[in-house]
Amino acid sequence: MAFQQIQQETPILKYPEDFGHHPNVSLENAANMLFRAIQTSQNQPYTWTFIDKPQEGQIYLLFMPNPAQPLNDGIRWQDQENRYTMPVQRGTRELEVAEVKYGFIPNSQDTAAWRMRRRYRLHKGGHPQLVLVHYSRVPPIQIVPSLLNNPVRHYPLRQITDPPIYVMGDRAGHKVFPHPAGPHQGGMPQVGMNPQAMITQQNSNMEALERRRERERTRDGSGGVGVGQRPGPPRLDDDESADESEMLSTRTLAIARYRRNHELMEEVFRRAAFDSKKPLSSKRIYEGFDKAELEAKIAKLQDDVRALQAKAAERQAQKVAADDVIVTASGHAPMELTT
Repeated sequence: MAFQQIQQETPILKYPEDFGHHPNVSLENAANMLFRAIQTSQNQPYTWTFIDKPQEGQIYLLFMPNPAQPLNDGIRWQDQENRYTMPVQRGTRELEVAEVKYGFIPNSQDTAAWRMRRRYRLHKGGHPQLVLVHYSRVPPIQIVPSLLNNPVRHYPLRQITDPPIYVMGDRAGHKVFPHPAGPHQGGMPQVGMNPQAMITQQNSNMEALERRRERERTRDGSGGVGVGQRPGPPRLDDDESADESEMLSTRTLAIARYRRNHELMEEVFRRAAFDSKKPLSSKRIYEGFDKAELEAKIAKLQDDVRALQAKAAERQAQKVAADDVIVTASGHAPMELTT
């Protein structure tokens, strides 16, 4: 048997939502949950924490840049961690399982080594740095007497002050700094903040608002969710496909970006419309014409009209004279009308 020594205390990045307690987790459930976590992890920052003395059935979703590193969880293990891979989801993905058995918590009520830990990660077909950790039990064995009161870490654990951080997506590496409650909690960044912190805070506020709206819609649409409860992280359902969950997460992200962009554009156009608005000109429409020029044009048009009238009268006289000549030549007097 190999026994672990007291390890250096290093916090680990954990998904902030609680997954509840599950006595058993199948390989298919673990693979589905890890695949769905690729999308949810892009919109949710991970928090720094210590895993310490977990309970039976507890589940953690971790981001481990080096998945092979030892995981100190406050449990002393009397066995070596074994690794093996299994094909899942009809062979489209490969799941790596790291299993260690016969653990106990020193200086506790544990009288036998009955704890077991499994670490799952998608070795192929997923994100290899996302690790799902599940604690369960195995048939107990006797605890080695010399290890019964021998802890695997120093207590008390140090306080963590590092801010949450995004681990993947467009904002990977961006830290989410907490802002104090008060007039700035509504969403507007504080004066004097650096541009990077302002952008991070605005993104965090937008995501919090979108998550709250999603929880309200889910609570209103389902009768089984009580007041004050929320849907929580990705479920361990067998009948829910990973592709459907991926589409839902992508749609939620697109809606959030769409709303944010349109709110920004609305603010821009509102300022452009009202801040630079110019008064309408009071100049009358006919003030752009020259009166003398107009009178000259009117006089010319009147002369043209008189000339045309004279020509028309002349043509009428010529026509009457022609009719008289025709009557005289025929020898017939014009007919007289009697009343």
